[in-house]
Amino acid sequence: MVGSSTVGLGTMSSAPLPNGKSVMEDTQTVRDVDYFDPMAVVSEPVPPVAVESETVVVDREDAEGAEVNGDKAEKREIVLGRNVHTTCLAVTEPDADDESTGDKEAYMASVLARYRKTLIERTKHHLGYPYNLDFDYGALAQLQHFSINNLGDPFIESNYGVHSRQFEVGVLDWFARLWEIEKSEYWGYITNCGTEGNLHGILVGREVLPDGILYASRESHYSVFKAARMYRMECVKVDTLVTGEIDCADFKTKLLVNKEKPAIINVNIGTTVKGAVDDLDLVIQTLEECGFSHDRFYIHCDGALFGLMMPFVKRAPKVTFKKPIGSVSVSGHKFVGCPMPCGVQITRLEHVNALSRNVEYLASRDATIMGSRNGHAPIFLWYTLNRKGYKGFQKEVQKCLRNAHYLKDRLRQAGISAMLNELSSTVVFERPRDEEFVRQWQLACQGNMAHVVVMPNVTIEKLEGFLDALIEGRSIWYKDDKGKPPCLAAEIGSGNCSCPLHK
Repeated sequence: MVGSSTVGLGTMSSAPLPNGKSVMEDTQTVRDVDYFDPMAVVSEPVPPVAVESETVVVDREDAEGAEVNGDKAEKREIVLGRNVHTTCLAVTEPDADDESTGDKEAYMASVLARYRKTLIERTKHHLGYPYNLDFDYGALAQLQHFSINNLGDPFIESNYGVHSRQFEVGVLDWFARLWEIEKSEYWGYITNCGTEGNLHGILVGREVLPDGILYASRESHYSVFKAARMYRMECVKVDTLVTGEIDCADFKTKLLVNKEKPAIINVNIGTTVKGAVDDLDLVIQTLEECGFSHDRFYIHCDGALFGLMMPFVKRAPKVTFKKPIGSVSVSGHKFVGCPMPCGVQITRLEHVNALSRNVEYLASRDATIMGSRNGHAPIFLWYTLNRKGYKGFQKEVQKCLRNAHYLKDRLRQAGISAMLNELSSTVVFERPRDEEFVRQWQLACQGNMAHVVVMPNVTIEKLEGFLDALIEGRSIWYKDDKGKPPCLAAEIGSGNCSCPLHK
């Protein structure tokens, strides 16, 4: 167990104090390799339920008086993750004779070996988050000895020579071609994550239209609303359809109320929970119908996952700079399969000048959110884009969509509520009743919904194992009328709900 006082990964909870005393009494016991099994798999305890005052409702004012199927919506308790302070690995000072005995090195090696074993086990049961775990970057191990930093503007070399800008710009050019914008007309950079892409896109919109109002659907990623708080922007939440995509009728109503102010719009190319794709063409049409000229609105497209998948889906609407959009962002650690969080942000060159500043210290220009940027990430992205190419990504997209349909069909056949949007590989279904099951399969949950994001590493065999475990679990959870499966008609539509009422 993680909390074991002799073999747990997280036994040492604090480092020795400067005065020589330690807040940990069993350091020597843990350090004793006789009691440490480096090949054991860490068993993660189910986290406790949060205090009653915490609910899954983000918008408290929206929760007041909310109704579901005519009844008052119940406030559901959030199950929080475990407190890492109870299982952390302490940093301790080496003993005086460690250099000669090698005990410290042996201990650290055993910790890392055990951690690797845990990662292998956890990867086998990873289904709920949109990360492609199918990759091999062994050829790049030779570069890990270098501190590669792309600080500043990717197009202007700074005085720091250990950088990978040539790889970064190559990757940016690839995405510029994908989203149909000329080299001379775009600016972009490789971010540290998808959230940074949203923060930058919305910041550019705010700088271009300083008094603009931010519009985003209620099912947008939380980072969009974080941006509104950080930048002190007025933010209007727009209702969604049952699929999760933005309701343009409600969008039109809210635009007309504020038509004297410019509009900054976040368009989702795949929502977080349901994988819904907002209708970009309808959003633009709605803006134009409300009297907004192209210089009075700015559209940021959050394509974290599906921004890279949609170009390879037949009949999918295009995300392109030939339409009046301002920026697009996509995550590099999701569908691409980069081993560290990163992303790509592309905007129009004319827009980025509004927030750029020259920095003499760097001999470069400051136009990014972060200063120092991971110079290894562009190399990983460059490597996999070259290996797979457009055709390779197309095959992976087709495989993901095919396997997602298989999972949805099998769930429905088993009498389990499930939904799959047309352009998505995110399968939404009823939340498992057992939180230990949720943690085992690392499912992302919201309210009574859970989802599986089918990525290139998710095989039919893995889905079969998950389905067998879920069906077996439900036979126990709902045995002898212990309870009934939740109704998901309000969340995914009555046609996709298999509760007793809608069966």
